[in-house]
Amino acid sequence: MSAIDLPAGLSAFDLTGRVALVTGSTRGLGRTIAEGLAAAGATVIVHGRSLRSAEAVAEEIAAATGVPAAAEAFELTETAGIDAAVARIEARHGRIDVLVNNAGIQRRARIDAFADEDWDALVQTNLGAVFALSRAVSRGMIARGSGKLIQIGSVQSQLARPSIAAYAATKGAIVMFTRGLCADLGPHGVQANAIAPGYFETALTRALVDDEAFSAWVRGRTPAGRWGDPRDLVGAAVFLASAASDFVNGQTLYVDGGMTAVV
Repeated sequence: MSAIDLPAGLSAFDLTGRVALVTGSTRGLGRTIAEGLAAAGATVIVHGRSLRSAEAVAEEIAAATGVPAAAEAFELTETAGIDAAVARIEARHGRIDVLVNNAGIQRRARIDAFADEDWDALVQTNLGAVFALSRAVSRGMIARGSGKLIQIGSVQSQLARPSIAAYAATKGAIVMFTRGLCADLGPHGVQANAIAPGYFETALTRALVDDEAFSAWVRGRTPAGRWGDPRDLVGAAVFLASAASDFVNGQTLYVDGGMTAVV
């Protein structure tokens, strides 16, 4: 084997010409991931419940990166809507090369007080939508013999805390679902991997960040000594979306400042 040429090696991370659908990408971690994929050259499909919001974010991403971006709005809890949206995107853009299953919700309560409707919502959004989207998108990927499926898990895929047993169950399932996708799709040239973020500072976690006792716990529990910045996820996302990860399959990459590595 010849020595690796550095410029050629870096080109493996180039996403130019690829179409990437990122669910829940009008804000938070999903938006940053979408921006990062676009900066690497991908045509990003911004997804949200509101088409107006998705279109606004897509316009901002296109303006910032110089790469075209588009918007889609569909409900993640409706299988028929998911199938129709995937068909619509493929008709407009030719294909979906990368799917980032980012959208998710959280519900907190001790298990003896956990409501059925909260359990159902968690399972449907955090797991059911991932299943339905992966099924719909993988059909085209199998036909083309290539594709990237990226699930967004959590440190709660591996670690538990009080009041989030149900949430942790859905994120733990993401790890095994990703491995199952690898088994099904690997022979067809498709890679499925997951990113498991630690504690990240976003608008949705602002109350926790501002809680000095909790924030001190996060900093002390994390070897990096800080909350994650959403931009910390971009490298992992670009890697798993690109040809650089063509021999990486069924894995969960913890982007958590070392939290899951230590006790």
